[in-house]
Amino acid sequence: MIYDEQHRRLQREFDSERLADRVRDIIVAPELSDEHRAFIESREMFFLTSIDHRGFPTCSYKGGAPGFVRVSDSRTIAFPSYNGNGMFLSLGNIAGNDKVGMLFMDFETPHRVRIHGTASVDRSDPLIDACAGAELIVRVRVSEVFVNCPRYIPTYRRMAASKYVPRAGQDRPPAPQWKRIDAVQDALPDQDRGVAEQLGGTITPEAYAALLKRNEA
Repeated sequence: MIYDEQHRRLQREFDSERLADRVRDIIVAPELSDEHRAFIESREMFFLTSIDHRGFPTCSYKGGAPGFVRVSDSRTIAFPSYNGNGMFLSLGNIAGNDKVGMLFMDFETPHRVRIHGTASVDRSDPLIDACAGAELIVRVRVSEVFVNCPRYIPTYRRMAASKYVPRAGQDRPPAPQWKRIDAVQDALPDQDRGVAEQLGGTITPEAYAALLKRNEA
């Protein structure tokens, strides 16, 4: 059930219990439609929520080239995990609690699709070879999918794709500027040793912050 007593108390307080039930009946579905598939696979980003070992929700941005999220069937979504900062917060959370939420946005239309499901992480998933730059594949078994009213979504225009997104036919995306920061040099994985020199030498955290402000990071 999507509602429990804590939801019902608020619905009763604001006289929205009947409306909440009607909206649930209209928009909440147990699987993905062809329309959902087309929208999801056209996205360059989404937000992923997972639950950590302390019970805190973690909300993470996930980005890639259009099509990096794939709908395998009406109940299954798969997406790659790319090289990041080494924290593995979302994927580590999934290992301990497989329940996740996904929010797909279109800021130009605007439009959004929300998904609840259970996730698994696999280093040997067959999609690894089909997803350039993928280190792991996450598969989500869909439990609920629903479209929300776009009333409060601001309208933005897409300016450019990220140059760091892995793409087919590309040896390796550019290294991120934060891997030049002097304070992280002795902690970098072996594969990232020498990145600072390739990018022009180490920099301070303050210098990195300045790059961010100039949109050069």
